[in-house]
This record gives sequence, C-alpha cells and structure tokens, in this order.
Amino acid sequence: MSRHAINWVIAGISALVLLTPSVLPQEGSETPDAKQQATLRLAQEVRKQIVTNPRFGVFDYIHFAIQGDTVILRGKASRPVLKSSIENSVQRIEGVNKVVNEIEVLPVSPNDDRIRAAVYQSIYGFAPLQRYTSNRGGPRGMGSVARAAGGITNDPPFGWHAIHIIVENGNVTLTGVVDSDMDLALAGMRANSVPGVFSVDNALQVATRV
Repeated sequence: MSRHAINWVIAGISALVLLTPSVLPQEGSETPDAKQQATLRLAQEVRKQIVTNPRFGVFDYIHFAIQGDTVILRGKASRPVLKSSIENSVQRIEGVNKVVNEIEVLPVSPNDDRIRAAVYQSIYGFAPLQRYTSNRGGPRGMGSVARAAGGITNDPPFGWHAIHIIVENGNVTLTGVVDSDMDLALAGMRANSVPGVFSVDNALQVATRV
C-alpha cells in the first residue's frame, strides 16, 4: 500500500475514534482507555473489510460509526451488490453483534455513468494528480464487454484511488484525502470542467488537517 493510501486509512480511523467515545456504553469495569483501544481495533477491522472489498471502487463512498457492538454503515454505493457485500463481511467480524446498513445505492443513469468516466479521466488523466492512483491507464480504449454493455459503473477502474468520485443525478461529490490545498483545488477545477456536470461538492480533505 502506498504512503497516500496509508495516510487515508489512518486519517479515517483517527476521525472515527474521536467520535466514538461519546456513543460507547458506560457500564462495566473496563477502563475508558481500554474501551477506546477496543473501538480502535474494531474500527480498523471494519475499515479493512470496506477498502479490501473487491466491489468497492473509485465511484463509491462508504463510512461508518460504532455504537457499542453495533456498526452503522453509511455512504453511497454505485452498485447494489456492494451494499450487501459490505454488510455481510462486517457482520462476520468478531465483536460485531449487529449491522445497521444505511448505505444508499445510487440510481442507474447512463448520463451519470458518462459523467463518472469523464470526471475520472479529467482528474486522473491530469499529470499533477496521477500520484493519487495506482491505475495509470484509466478508462481508455475499448474496455471490457461489461463496460461496453453497461458503462463504467459495471466495470470500474482497478487499483487504489485517493480521490473518490460520487455522481448522483449529474451532481459530483469528491471525497478522500490529498496532500495539499493546491491538489484539493485542482481536483475540484478538473471536475467542474467536465461538460454536463451540474455541481461539484469538493469534500476532499488535506492530510495535514485531518
């Protein structure tokens, strides 16, 4: 895993741990520090199940909360199979008693699919931002039968991506962590430059401020 990927994972876990103590049950003799460590270990395992899911990709955004032994899944998935797949994998984690699945499945839309491909190429085809992906090829050429038949959502680009592209009814949201304010601004400008995009919500974070 690259340095950028590690920063992204650690940043997400750190943010979660700051939030979880307020929702942890207060009974029992376990010390607050021990509870926080247990929550951190659980958060690391849940995040691992999300980011290593073979169906999780650049067009999805999944996050979660922990309340006692309950994991609450939230975010947006470009394909229904991702929602059920993540729920099943998280449910099998030791220490998880219940999974509340609030992941929203994005609507099927040929126009949104076109925008996904175009925004992906605009961002990851731009040299200063290419270090945020392990996929240097991008969605070019003829593509697979799945992509030809159903668009890029059915055959998303492989590899690690620090910048995730969420498209819903022509509106784009960028999520993830980048190294600098300049890169944050560049990604937003590249997304805004794509024809047919109605709006861009640049929700990227800078690693030094996470």
